[in-house]
Amino acid sequence: MTRRARFGITALIVFILIAAVVLLWAPARRFLFGPSPGPREIMVSGNIEAHQSVLNFTAIQAPIVYLPFDEGKYVRAGTVLARADDRFYRRQLEIDIANLQVARRQIAVNQSSLAAALNTVANDRFDLSEKSREYIRDKAQLKAGAVSRLDYDRSSTAAKQAAAALARDQAQVRVARDNVGLARASLQAARAKVALDRVTLSYTVLKAPFSGVLAVREAELGELAAPGVAIFTLDDLDNVWLRAYVNERNLGQVRLGEAVTVTTDTYPGKLYHGRIGFISSQAEFTPKTVETHAQRVTLVYRIRIDIYNPTHELLPGMPADAVIPLLPAGPLLPAGPSLPARK
Repeated sequence: MTRRARFGITALIVFILIAAVVLLWAPARRFLFGPSPGPREIMVSGNIEAHQSVLNFTAIQAPIVYLPFDEGKYVRAGTVLARADDRFYRRQLEIDIANLQVARRQIAVNQSSLAAALNTVANDRFDLSEKSREYIRDKAQLKAGAVSRLDYDRSSTAAKQAAAALARDQAQVRVARDNVGLARASLQAARAKVALDRVTLSYTVLKAPFSGVLAVREAELGELAAPGVAIFTLDDLDNVWLRAYVNERNLGQVRLGEAVTVTTDTYPGKLYHGRIGFISSQAEFTPKTVETHAQRVTLVYRIRIDIYNPTHELLPGMPADAVIPLLPAGPLLPAGPSLPARK
C-alpha cells in the first residue's frame, strides 16, 4: 500500500471518529449531566408608551379666553391650562345667592307667623276656658231659675264659638309649621343650587391633573369649549412603560414586580431600571410589526414594564429592549416592590 493510500485511509478514519463524536456528544452529555438548563434570561423588544390624559372642559359651554401654553411645555399638577368665559356662570351664581338670601328671610317670616299662630291658640284656650265656665254656671243657674233661657243660650253659643275658634287657629298653627318646613327645604335647595353653581363655575378653569408634558394642543383662543371637546393631551413622562410580548414557554418564568433592565438605541450603553407591572391573562398572536412570519404566528402574552423616567429621556414611540431574568417556573406572583407611585 502506497503512502498516499495510507494517508487517505487515516484521514477517513479521523473524519469518521470526529463525526461520531459530534453525533454522540449531545446524547452522552444528556446522559452524564442531564438536560441543558436553557437560557437564564430573555430579551424582548417594544416601544415606549406614556400614560396619557385627554383634557377638556366639563359641563360648560363657553368661548376659551385664556390658553397660555403650547405643545411640548412641561406643567406641574394644578397648573391652569385654560379658562373659558365665565360671565354667564358668575351671573347665575349671583342670582342663586340672592335666592338663598330670600329663602333665609322666608324662614324668618314663617317662623314669625308660627309664633303668632301659637299665641293666638294660647289666647283661644283662655277664651274657651272662660266661656266654658260661664256656660256651666248659667246651666246650673238656669235650673235654679236664676238666669233666663236667653242668657243660657248666649253662654252656650259663646262656648261653642270659642271651641271652633281654637280648632281653627290650631289648624293655622299646623299650616304655619308646614310653611316653616317648606321654607327650610327651600333653603336647602337654594344652598345646593349655590354649591352646584360654584362647582360649575370651577369647571371654567382647566387644570393639569398631574405633572406632565403637553403632547397635543387641540384648541385655540376664542373656540367654543364644550364637554367632550379636547383641549390638550397630557403625557405623564415621569412614569412611562414598555409594551412587550413573552412567549408562552417563558410565561411561567416571569413574575409581576420582577426587576427588568431596559436599553434604547437612542442612548447606547445607558441602562434604565423597570419592573413588570402587568402580564396579560389572554394569549394572542405576535403583532404584525414583528418581521418574520414564524414569529408572527407564535402565541405570546403581552406584558407591561413600568419605568421611572424623571429625566424624561424616554419618550413615547421610542424603540427599546428589555432583558428579563428567567426565574424558576411557577405562578405569576409578585417578585418585589413596585416602582414609586405617580407624583
